[in-house]
Amino acid sequence: MHKRVVSGKLAGLVVAAMILLCVAASALAQGKPVGAGPPPNNNPNVGDRIRQIDESRLRSAEVDAGTEERNQKLVQAAIVNMKEDYKRIQVLRNDIARNLVARKPIEYKLVSEQTAEINKRASRLNVYMLARVPDEEKPNTADELKDEEMVGALVKLCKLIDSFTENPALKNAATVNSKDVAKSREDKANADRDLLAIIKLSAHIQKKSGSLNGSP
Repeated sequence: MHKRVVSGKLAGLVVAAMILLCVAASALAQGKPVGAGPPPNNNPNVGDRIRQIDESRLRSAEVDAGTEERNQKLVQAAIVNMKEDYKRIQVLRNDIARNLVARKPIEYKLVSEQTAEINKRASRLNVYMLARVPDEEKPNTADELKDEEMVGALVKLCKLIDSFTENPALKNAATVNSKDVAKSREDKANADRDLLAIIKLSAHIQKKSGSLNGSP
């Protein structure tokens, strides 16, 4: 696609140059008889100036093409990173839920590693999503988790991840109907709340599980 855009720009310049040449030739063909009117401009600098303008346009097109190509690469890299983070958060969520359902004793070292990675990937997602909630909806800073609250906190984290990853704003982003703009905004607001809650809760769980495991 990019090659076609660049080729199209260059082709447009070539066509423009051909049109200018045709117009110039037509003007000469329809000009006054020899000897009539002022003498033609035979200044050699005119041709050089035209050539410089054409070369400048070509260089400008090449610069624009290079910038567009770099931007496309950045966008593609961002999409790859987001997909990887999105999927990895779900995998980690499933691992945590599996251990909870099996009623296994909490392995604090493992939980600390899992929630640290969830926090890192959710935070990186937020670099692209720029999640925010109104000031009046921002919760107060939560107190440090107690030992007996760990299971409940992990369950809540799993539910938040479910809500976030199943949000239509993320799953159907490419198929938003113009009639559903209000619904899409509501879905995006909910996704923002969930993502910020995931970042905050995962940080609390990681800190608590790290202390229970004896990590600094």
